Amino acid sequence: MRALAAAIGLVCLSPLLLAATAAVAAAGSAGRSTTCNTGFGTDAAAVAKAVEAILGSNGSSSQDVRVEGLELPAEQIPHAKTIVATGISLHVPERGQVVALATAIQESRLRNLDYGDRDSLGLFQQRPSQGWGTPAQIRDPVYASTEFYNALLKVPGWESLTVTQAAQKVQLSGFPNAYAQWEPLARALQQAIVKVLPGGGNPAPGGQPPAAGGCTGGGDFGPIPEGTVPEGYEIPKDAPAKVQSAIRWSMGQLGTMYQWGGTCLASHGPDPMGRCDCSSLTQQSYNAAGITLTRTTYTQVNEGSSMPVSGIKPGDLLFTRPGPNGPEHVAMAIGSAKGTVLAIEAPRTGKPVRIVTQASLGDIIAVRRMVPVP
Repeated sequence: MRALAAAIGLVCLSPLLLAATAAVAAAGSAGRSTTCNTGFGTDAAAVAKAVEAILGSNGSSSQDVRVEGLELPAEQIPHAKTIVATGISLHVPERGQVVALATAIQESRLRNLDYGDRDSLGLFQQRPSQGWGTPAQIRDPVYASTEFYNALLKVPGWESLTVTQAAQKVQLSGFPNAYAQWEPLARALQQAIVKVLPGGGNPAPGGQPPAAGGCTGGGDFGPIPEGTVPEGYEIPKDAPAKVQSAIRWSMGQLGTMYQWGGTCLASHGPDPMGRCDCSSLTQQSYNAAGITLTRTTYTQVNEGSSMPVSGIKPGDLLFTRPGPNGPEHVAMAIGSAKGTVLAIEAPRTGKPVRIVTQASLGDIIAVRRMVPVP
């Protein structure tokens, strides 16, 4: 496959000559591209306009969007958003996100491919035979991005390397210089995408908590397997109708995987950005009940009425993890079972929406009530 792509690449003219030819050949093994786009001369304003048209909330159509270097922007830019959002959720700095984007552009042209050189798959053309995960895992853009970032962060001094050097340390490509050409486009994408993410790319809406195991503390009824409903729990019948509706909707998201910056509008769908983070879960739960909330923990902590921790009721929003700008996590109380107060949360990257005990949330720094209790 690589030999064929290289042969095709030789007929293309490029100012980079052999370097660009090798880059096209490398991409050809995954994306089957016969074009000679080198990625240079990126128009950052055009990239920003395309990102806004495809990802923005202004209702613009993604039809007729054109970006130099992206042949299918309506497909590619959402994948770029997933890579950036996953990097932010893992607290990877901007430079690391640029490295990841440049790598994915080179390896797959930002397409979630089900083919590649030998057993390579997905956005980063990771290989199951090389320990990157199962084929299904690798084709999950969040998983693939997380694995790339985890590998990058293990590279000593990666921050001091060039983008192409850092990418090569992770990818071990046969074309080690191919990534450099995509740095301008990757940087323009990263800068444009963070502007359409909640909080302008600040990781507060669902920032990383301490690592957790596969079960959450369950008080009197034992551990709660993630994504399940603990024995004896029922939605409180004496809670206001809108609270019951919000809880019922939130429980419909149980078991769906967390995605920082996700909208929670299609958590069971194929697009990772349709999944939930902590504040979009609470926002959309109350939206289903006819109550409008803002998007981030920073703003939700100012909505509704303040309540004491000792007086938590079903439907109350519980804020934890203090940060420099306010609480960085929110969960929703859903009632109790066997004397233990329970909450539902979208916890962090790699974890599903789950039910937890109040105690397992840690110190609650604010409680806000959206629906008055009679």
